[in-house]
This record gives sequence, structure tokens and C-alpha cells, in this order.
Amino acid sequence: MSTKSLSQISKDGLWTNNPALVQLLGLCPLLAVTGTVVNALGLGLATMLVLVGSNLAVSLVRNYVPNAVRLPAFVMIIASYVTCTELLMQAYTYELYTVLGIFIPLIVTNCAILGRADAFAAKNPILPSILDGFMMAMGFAVVLVLLGALREAIGQGTLFSNMDLLFGESAKTWELVLINDYPDFLFAILPPGAFVGMGLLIAFKNIIDQKIKEREDAKKEPIIAGSKRVRVTGKIS
Repeated sequence: MSTKSLSQISKDGLWTNNPALVQLLGLCPLLAVTGTVVNALGLGLATMLVLVGSNLAVSLVRNYVPNAVRLPAFVMIIASYVTCTELLMQAYTYELYTVLGIFIPLIVTNCAILGRADAFAAKNPILPSILDGFMMAMGFAVVLVLLGALREAIGQGTLFSNMDLLFGESAKTWELVLINDYPDFLFAILPPGAFVGMGLLIAFKNIIDQKIKEREDAKKEPIIAGSKRVRVTGKIS
């Protein structure tokens, strides 16, 4: 049974043990496709579908899979969900699927997904496993979207451009132009900008964690040294 409460599982996925900011897993697609918000959101939703589904399936079969074939079985489960995700994207968001390209099939090799299947879903019941998968994927997707928004704003001077690739024709009006006649800043759009942006997000999280720690330490009552009564037994000459 899970030794963590549902709130602890949620906090781990979103903040304490965030797969992107803390575990630093799945960095290849995270850095490669976060040039815009729509690309980041598309990959985040695809990863969420695979992670939640694979955690559910692994939790269901955890008592029936021998240890000798545990990891191959988990990889097969993950690959099945990735294939389903690919087919769904080809059917409903084909243009976005072509933009994301090889990084959709590469979800199979994302260490965050296999890691959660082996470290959590294989040892816990269905509900905690589903929640763990959802929160880990949510934490990963939030980092993707934040990095995508940062790079799109600095690189193109816009936000939410080409959202119609994911949400249809009605989303064409969602684009926000932050600066008119903005010259593209290629450093932010290209992979080097992704490394810098990721470093800034990690540094920001570390600053917040440090502030929280200092506040908690300040709340603790200081131990005041004082005189103590000493009992003396025996005869004193």
C-alpha cells in the first residue's frame, strides 16, 4: 500500500520531486520543442496521457508480472500508450504532430515515465498510481509551458501563437502580440536559449525553496541555554 497521502503525492509531482526541475528527466524533448507555448502544451498533454495510462496499467498487473521480465513488460505497456497517443494526434492534430515529429515516439524512452512505473506504480494500488502519474505529468507539463512561454515571448514577442494547431480554427484569435514589429531574437528560439531558460526556472525554484526553508527555520523556537538544577547525592565533606 502507498505510504504517502494523496496531498503528498500531489506536492511531490508538482513541486518537491518535479521530474523536470528536480529529477532533470526528459530534458531532450523539453529543450527541443519548447519554442512556443502550443508545442510545449502539445507535448505535455501527450506525455500526460502516456504517464497516467501506463501507471494505471502497471498498477493493475503489478502482482502478475515476474521480476525477471518486469522492465520489458513496462516498456511494452508504455510503447502501447505512445502508439495510441500518436494515432490520436495524427487523427485530430496532424499539423502539430508533424511539428513535434520524432519527439512523440521518443516518449517511450522518457526516463520519467519508466521511472514512475517502476518506482511507484509497480508498488502501489490503482488510485495513488493514477494520481502520481497525473501530478508528475502535470509538473512536467507546467515546466514545458512556462519554458515555451518564456522562449516565445523573448524570441518572437508573442504568446499563444498557432494555438489553432491544437484547439482548432477558433483558437487563431488567442495570439497575444506583446511588442509590435518585434525582431526575432534567435538565441531564445534556438536550443541555447532553452538551456538558459531552463537554468533560470531551476534557479527560481531553488530561490523559493530557500526562502521557504528560512521562514520555517525562523518559526522554530530557539533553544535558550539556562541554569539547570543538579542533584547531589552522598556526603559532602
